[in-house]
Amino acid sequence: MLRRTIDILGDFFVFTGQTFYWMTRGVTHRKNWRLLTPQLYEVGYKSLPVIMITGAFVGMVIAVQAVEQFRAIGMEERMGSIVNLSVVRELGPVLAGIMLAGRIGGALTAELGTMNVTEQIDALRSMGVNPIRYLVAPRVLACFFLTPALTLFADFTGAMGGWFVSVILEGIAPGPYWDYTQQAVTTFDLYSGIIKSFFFGAALGLISCYSGFYCKPGAEGVGRACTAAFVTSFIVILALDFMLAQVLQDIQTAFFGFQSLL
Repeated sequence: MLRRTIDILGDFFVFTGQTFYWMTRGVTHRKNWRLLTPQLYEVGYKSLPVIMITGAFVGMVIAVQAVEQFRAIGMEERMGSIVNLSVVRELGPVLAGIMLAGRIGGALTAELGTMNVTEQIDALRSMGVNPIRYLVAPRVLACFFLTPALTLFADFTGAMGGWFVSVILEGIAPGPYWDYTQQAVTTFDLYSGIIKSFFFGAALGLISCYSGFYCKPGAEGVGRACTAAFVTSFIVILALDFMLAQVLQDIQTAFFGFQSLL
């Protein structure tokens, strides 16, 4: 079992190295934009409604759960700070990554897994075409670049959802709501969420493509690969969120601590 796990990790790291090599050399070349453009459309445009709806309801749920507690201590005007800070720093990037892992990750695994089962990947190799350059690098690159963009949309709709519940439904004054939001949410908070989403996008793209690229034969193998890709992406996103939150928190503390000494 341990040996099998080490073998899989080794294959994955080799796969990752080859993918990043072609991401920086092959796909970014002008003549290869035709490989990247369809993936940008699939990952970005087609995922936008799901991401925006998810972000809106996340903001609304946070506001619904928090408003009575804030009102009980007479601080309901500070609702904007907790809702928007939670969305921008944590929930926006994480939920955007998880939704993409479910929608795009499953599609990537199924697509590449079907090509693997029907020997289309072997056919590319026989024609002298590197399948990682042709199939994997454009998909991972699209996930890497568009996950932060989709995270921004999730942040925006999450903020609007929290505003709708707090101001429109609960009658909180809009002026203090946004004033406290401005005080609580800093530029660093926004950047930290975007930085996380780059890692989430790369992780879900690599895991999904690897699972499809090396899935077992048959329809059952493709189905198992899709399930494994989503579960693994979900766990890795949460683990990355924890580690990056620790690192970014230390950077913020060191940076603002240094500023306070000046």
